[in-house]
Amino acid sequence: MAETRKYQLQNDAANRLIAQLVEAAGVPPERRGYIQQMLTTVLKLHEDGAQSGDLKITSTALKELRYAYKVFAPYRAVRKVTVFGSARTAGGEEPALVARDFGRRMVQERWMVVTGAGAGIMGAAQEGAGGEQSFGLNIRLPFEQEANPWIASDPKLITFKYFFTRKLFLVKEASAVVLFPGGFGTMDECFELLTLMQTGKSTIVPVVLVETGSKPYWRIWDRFVQGALVDRRLIEPGDTGFYRIVDGAEAAVHEVTSFYRIFHSSRIVGDHLVFRLTRMLTDDEVRDIAQRFEDILKGPLDQTPGPVPHELNEFPELPRLIVPFSRSSYSRLRRLIDHLNEIGGPEMASQPPDVQRAPAEPGLSST
Repeated sequence: MAETRKYQLQNDAANRLIAQLVEAAGVPPERRGYIQQMLTTVLKLHEDGAQSGDLKITSTALKELRYAYKVFAPYRAVRKVTVFGSARTAGGEEPALVARDFGRRMVQERWMVVTGAGAGIMGAAQEGAGGEQSFGLNIRLPFEQEANPWIASDPKLITFKYFFTRKLFLVKEASAVVLFPGGFGTMDECFELLTLMQTGKSTIVPVVLVETGSKPYWRIWDRFVQGALVDRRLIEPGDTGFYRIVDGAEAAVHEVTSFYRIFHSSRIVGDHLVFRLTRMLTDDEVRDIAQRFEDILKGPLDQTPGPVPHELNEFPELPRLIVPFSRSSYSRLRRLIDHLNEIGGPEMASQPPDVQRAPAEPGLSST
């Protein structure tokens, strides 16, 4: 059988120069392949005859990605919640007051807050959290583009040219997403996030829809989802379990933090999904989970007191639950996490401080 052609340029001399450049730059062997492929991709654009406009988009996007990685890197050990909502909400209106209270409460829980850096709901959540404990991911627009004053002069303000690079970090860095009433942008972020989780393309995190005041917003939206999408079988009934609708800041904080009561984070290792837990489960608890969720399991559950082979050595002190997930229903996987967190009852509601400072990438990434 012929060997698969390596990912390289047509020009052998250029391939050798790329390899020499990577070595001269001191790239560690375990990361060398990624860097070499990225350099090859850039020069393949030249080989392919890419137009100047395409090169401009690629160059700008790559620079935005690199800079955002750099800004977030020192804070990877702290959980973050991304807050969405209208930029047009006045600071004295009820939704803004609740968003401000939510930002303040999340910082008290030792989380950081991420917003789109705009006014309205974003500015209110940013004000509640304070600049030191928040990030602002701004977008250059002909209107509604100015960063709010609580993040405007902070080094954790990142201004993007493209929505798609900004969207990546609003979701990638989030251990939870909380949405207040908003317009097209809020709807866009909400449906995109639900789609990513439904299809297994994004980490499952709590998605909390916050009602504020006496006039419903998200419950009207939910009636549309139930009546137009579920009833017509355009989505599965269980897919509505990806989000929760709550009233007020306190309920939103509880919904976010309770998601990490026993479940800590997850990672794909080989063919299995590995859950990091805040405590070992009893044999009876493991059997109960296996029975309740046998429809999405392709084998028996197992536990280990620490990292499994080939897993990155993150959180070596945390036990692991090895979940042979069939990838048949991510909404059922969300329900499995919910059930896991319900084990132990109300006395498990408080977490040790170190658990609150979990990483920003607890997700379904491969090792």
